[in-house]
Amino acid sequence: MKVVAFNGSPRKEGNTAFLIKHVLEELEKEGIETEIVQVGGKSIHGCTACTKCFENKDRKCVIDKDIVNDCIEKMFEADGIILASSTYFADLTPELKALIDRAGFVAIANGEIFKRKVGAAVVAVRRAGAVHAFDSINHFFTISQMIIPGSNYWNIGIGLAEGDVEKDEEGIRTMQVLGQNMAWLLKKLNA
Repeated sequence: MKVVAFNGSPRKEGNTAFLIKHVLEELEKEGIETEIVQVGGKSIHGCTACTKCFENKDRKCVIDKDIVNDCIEKMFEADGIILASSTYFADLTPELKALIDRAGFVAIANGEIFKRKVGAAVVAVRRAGAVHAFDSINHFFTISQMIIPGSNYWNIGIGLAEGDVEKDEEGIRTMQVLGQNMAWLLKKLNA
């Protein structure tokens, strides 16, 4: 089994990355392979609504000058997907939104290729707006017919400067419980 986490924060080693690592540590304890893909800070074009993915049906977006097709392939091959974002004006980062839009259309156009995969949102925030970002990611999971594990609170960690999120004990515990629940669910689905 494998879980791929996509870090939508432009800060490769920022608070979002710290939160992802806490989730992945729990998955790795259960023998689940993990990988982090950095999407934040990359030049990722948004969906142009060209609908070529519905014509081509090749599990690819026709825009091929960025990392989105590689990300879609990693999502397709994974058993679980984590989409993580820092919070920008009460929403997710534009790079992660572009990935969601393009991967979502490609998935639908190719027979719902993410159906019944496990998906989890992880959100870092300075103060407020994280619930909307969390919802935005979960909307992608639900329309993709994915299965979402819960935690003991919304999957949010609070911090401003790099590493501040490590002081958020409740946020860290939430990520650990998320990782444990995600591992449990993956094992049940793959039994």
